[in-house]
Amino acid sequence: MSLPCVIAVILNTNRRDDTLECLESLYRNAYPNQRVIVLDNASSDGSAAAIRERFPQTILIELDRNLGYAGNNNVGIEAALQHGADWVFVLNEDTILAPDCIERLVSVGEEDARIGIVGPMVYHYDEPNVIQSAGGILEADLAALHVGQNEVDIGQYPEPRDVAWVSGCALLVRRKLIEEIGALDERFFYYWEETDWCTRARERGWRIVHIPQARLWHKGVQRNYQPSPNVTYYATRNRLLFLRKHHAPPKVWVLVWLQNLRTLFSWSVRPKWRASMREHRWAIRQGMMDFLRGRWGMRSQQG
Repeated sequence: MSLPCVIAVILNTNRRDDTLECLESLYRNAYPNQRVIVLDNASSDGSAAAIRERFPQTILIELDRNLGYAGNNNVGIEAALQHGADWVFVLNEDTILAPDCIERLVSVGEEDARIGIVGPMVYHYDEPNVIQSAGGILEADLAALHVGQNEVDIGQYPEPRDVAWVSGCALLVRRKLIEEIGALDERFFYYWEETDWCTRARERGWRIVHIPQARLWHKGVQRNYQPSPNVTYYATRNRLLFLRKHHAPPKVWVLVWLQNLRTLFSWSVRPKWRASMREHRWAIRQGMMDFLRGRWGMRSQQG
């Protein structure tokens, strides 16, 4: 019996060195039936040429317009399905995989036909034994939180387990799930799209499983990570979109709007935030207004 075909999809935007390092770790993986698609988002750092030279076996798709994390990855997801993928591995370009990562993910994923998405244990790249994400939970107010974030791994998550969602830096997704519920929702553009994908899957009866024995290191979010105003904008707007898509009860809507208004007030009047958070205040206001106006996709800098 042949092994399921895994096709990794990596989105690169001027991250040549990170993408090359990610590809090197992918091709070191022991899993034999895998292919790789790289989506290059109009990079100007020579990424495309370097990938062709170092890894000619990689399928390279050069994008001509930016549809965001969700839309750009959907191009790769569709290409992976066309190339016969049984599992599509949506992977950030700034990740490094353990040599047995894919094998362990597939092994657990194939144990039950209702497992639709699996994710590895994600560690901080600069602190290799410190957990970045051991899967995700949704709290009562539908806030999405990483399990185990910034904990030293001492084996506290020993077995694969069902979770609400897994980190968007590395999702292995079953073909049948994509065919049933669709790919990423491009309205999100960036942020919350993986949580929405996993939630849509669970609403249709699919299992989302975190596999701690599959290990991966992610460069993009350090322990002291400080989000940019753009992240604040997308986090604000897209959380509201998530609430609407998944029919949040009225008390959650009230709580989330109050949280946003309280944050705006605090960042406006407290001396330590008044100057430094000016752009973030605007990002929250714009995110709330764009939600009300139904403005999705890329953030407009004009508001």
